Amino acid sequence: MAIELPKNNAASNRVGNTSSPLTSARTAQASAAQTAQPQAPQKADSVMITSQAQQLQSVQSKLSSLPEVDQKKVAEIKQAIAEGRYKIDPEKLAANIASFEAELQELGRDA
Repeated sequence: MAIELPKNNAASNRVGNTSSPLTSARTAQASAAQTAQPQAPQKADSVMITSQAQQLQSVQSKLSSLPEVDQKKVAEIKQAIAEGRYKIDPEKLAANIASFEAELQELGRDA
């Protein structure tokens, strides 16, 4: 004769189910809260560089490629000016100013 155990045995239900009723209730509340609150759409960050900033960046890169100032030569010229020995050639000065202006215009076009 076989002995049959009832399937509604409370002890067997507890063994198979490791979560408590309190844990189940919390899980249900958490999932309900997640579905109740719509998620805000993710916004992508973006950066826009103005044309002036691009031009400045271009000029800075060109300036960094130029040779550094010869501080010894600057000191010698300052000393010559202070002593009155420095002679200015107006034609050479005008040519240098014109050359400088042309270089500035060229930098503005390249940027």
